[in-house]
Amino acid sequence: MNTNCEVRYAASPREVKRMDTTELRNEFLVDNLMVKDDIHWVYSHYDRYMVGGVVPIGSSVNLETVDALKADYFLERRELGIINIGGTGTILVDGTEYVLEHKEALYLGQGNKAVSFSSVSADSPAQFYLNSTPAHKAFPNKKIGSDDVEVIELGSPETANARTLRKYIVNSVVDVCQLQMGMTTIKPGSSWNTMPAHVHDRRMEVYFYFEVPEDQAVCHFMGQTNETRHIWMANNEAVISPPWSIHSGSGTSSYSFIWGMAGENLDYGDMDVCNTNELK
Repeated sequence: MNTNCEVRYAASPREVKRMDTTELRNEFLVDNLMVKDDIHWVYSHYDRYMVGGVVPIGSSVNLETVDALKADYFLERRELGIINIGGTGTILVDGTEYVLEHKEALYLGQGNKAVSFSSVSADSPAQFYLNSTPAHKAFPNKKIGSDDVEVIELGSPETANARTLRKYIVNSVVDVCQLQMGMTTIKPGSSWNTMPAHVHDRRMEVYFYFEVPEDQAVCHFMGQTNETRHIWMANNEAVISPPWSIHSGSGTSSYSFIWGMAGENLDYGDMDVCNTNELK
């Protein structure tokens, strides 16, 4: 097992305006997340957010610290959100075992030292999607099952954005320092995941696209409202959204995505909506 961590620095709208396709993808696209028996991290300087993934096949995979943290153990000064998008998996946390079924989540607070990931079956392995943020206080660990999430129906077929939003790790469900995570599923016949688009200069965000058919794709839109850019996304790929950027996507089929946020506050509704007919 080999934990690796790639560091991404923050870019301003000025630099992004001049980026070509390859530069945009190198700066904001996060691929190769779901690696067998390995944890691949991307450390973003936007709110010190970390995005990772692991698919344990053989023996359990340990959560190890990385040099960028300068910490004795990974959660020494951090909190961690985990959502399983694969088969049944287990997470051992300082001697306590948590079983996560498909689309169940686990929040781990600051101070947990020994964390390991494993799958119940190698034929149908767990796929753990990981988000981590700095923490200032130790909150209790909590599993979030399907009955614990807050469910909101949004959009409509008429505007091609009918979708189901599920809040997993938010302050109305679990005590957190700043991490927020949830999942949105686009209904058949719709394509847009967030429209009207919005920005929230108080928080950055990361979208992780999954359940995208192999021969389909999602076009993710980013940038300032008058200087939008796009990145084509495949299954199990994530994209970093700076605080100054819109974050919205349209797929060529139905799909799902996990959103994660961190920043100045825990107010999910804190956003500045962009009028669709004013986007450029």
